Amino acid sequence: MELTAGSQYYSELNEKIKELAEAPGEITIREVYGQRYIGCGLKTHTKLNVYGTLGNDSACYMDGATLELFGNAQDGIANTMNDGKLIIHGNCGDIMGYAMRGGEIYVQGYAGYRAGIHMKEYMDKIPKIIIGTKAGDFLGEYMAGGRVVVLGLGLKPGEKAAGKFCGTGMHGGRMYIRGEVTEALMGREIAQKGLDDEDKAFLKKTLEEYKAYFGVDVSGINPDEFKKYQPKSKRPYGNMYVGN
Repeated sequence: MELTAGSQYYSELNEKIKELAEAPGEITIREVYGQRYIGCGLKTHTKLNVYGTLGNDSACYMDGATLELFGNAQDGIANTMNDGKLIIHGNCGDIMGYAMRGGEIYVQGYAGYRAGIHMKEYMDKIPKIIIGTKAGDFLGEYMAGGRVVVLGLGLKPGEKAAGKFCGTGMHGGRMYIRGEVTEALMGREIAQKGLDDEDKAFLKKTLEEYKAYFGVDVSGINPDEFKKYQPKSKRPYGNMYVGN
């Protein structure tokens, strides 16, 4: 099944996608020029192949579908995503994965500010975000769970794998960053921790997945090259509101 987005208004396009998605299978959408909400709330049996620029809040509330994007994505992608897989062959804008509570996001290149903000986990639902090159400021802000991995691939001279204020207000989950970071400019609420066997196995699997999706040779990367960051406390701002 195939659609051409072209100049269609986003609501009209999304109605057509929802109609086609009632039956299992793949839907290819070409000439996407920033239309919003593509893939919103889609369930397990659907796979979207999107060519172009994915608009704001696409894949929001996605609940099991797979969306593979051949191009760049705008802001608010995978807002409150519950389950499924988002694969971006390009770069992504700000607040990717806001309040994400399940599923997986793979970005081949860069991610903007506040990726993974308010990300959370519950029991066996552990969402993850994999960023190939670097993330902007406030990565993992107020993060309450899940996993964020920044591979630091293809950094320019002097470029850092994560921006300033990384992990500000973070009170759950883990971040793994490969490459240069300026710890003095990171959030006060996080601390670097040593990698254990579970971390190394997770990173090895993550690298294999990244290679499978993007065809990038990452065989030379050792899990020991990553730094793990976790929150110092589950209540980083507790003393601001209560005296004990």
